[in-house]
Amino acid sequence: MNQLFQALRRWGAMAAGAAALLVLQGCATPAKPYDYAAYHAAKPASIIVLPPVNATPEVLATPGVMAQVTLPLAESGYYVLPVSLVDETLKQNGVLTADEAQAIDRTKLREIFGADAGLYLKVTRYGSVYRVINSETAVTLEARLVDLRSGQLLWDGSASASSAEQNNNNQAGLVGLLVKALVEQIVASTTDKSYPIAGIASDRLLAAGRPNGLLFGPRSPRYGKPEGGKSGG
Repeated sequence: MNQLFQALRRWGAMAAGAAALLVLQGCATPAKPYDYAAYHAAKPASIIVLPPVNATPEVLATPGVMAQVTLPLAESGYYVLPVSLVDETLKQNGVLTADEAQAIDRTKLREIFGADAGLYLKVTRYGSVYRVINSETAVTLEARLVDLRSGQLLWDGSASASSAEQNNNNQAGLVGLLVKALVEQIVASTTDKSYPIAGIASDRLLAAGRPNGLLFGPRSPRYGKPEGGKSGG
C-alpha cells in the first residue's frame, strides 16, 4: 500500500510538472504582431490579383483558387479588378501562365491596370490524400501584397483549410472508416472537392480583421480602425 501511495505521488508530481511546462510554453510563444508601417503609409485602395502560382500537381489549383479570392478582398473594403478582365488582358498580351504573370514588372502592371497594389498568390497544397482509414482534402495558400507604386512589401501571410476539420471518425468502426475513406477518395477523384476547401482557405487568408491579416480597405466602415477584432478560423 505504501509503495502504491508513493507511485501515485510520483505520477501526480510528473503530471503537474508536465502541465506547468505546457503552460509556460504557451505563454512563451505569443503571436508576434505584424509590422503594418508600410501598409499604413501606402493606403492601397485597389488591388489586382495575379493568377496564383501552382506548386502542386493538381491542374485545377490555379483556377480553383483564383475564382474565390475576389470576394473576401471586396468585403474587406478594396476595389478588386475583375478576374475575367485581368485574365483576358494578360492573354491578349501573350501572358499565358501564372509564373509569367507574376514575373511582370510592377510598373507595367500599374501602367496597364492602374491598381495600387498587386496580390501575389501561391498554392502549396491542393487536393485529396488517401490514407488507410481516412481521406483528407486540404488547401494551403501563401500571399504577398506589394505596392505597385513603390515595390514595397505591404503584407504577407498564409492560411490552410482541410476537410479533416469537419470529420468525426470516432463514431464508426474500422470497416466503416475504411469504406468512408474509399468513398471520399472516389468522390474527390471525380469532382473538384478541393474547390469549397479553397474558398475557406481564401477567406482565412484574405478576410481583413484577422490577427496579423490584411487591414480593412477604404470602402469598409472599419477602415482605419485598430487591427484584429476577428478571430482566426
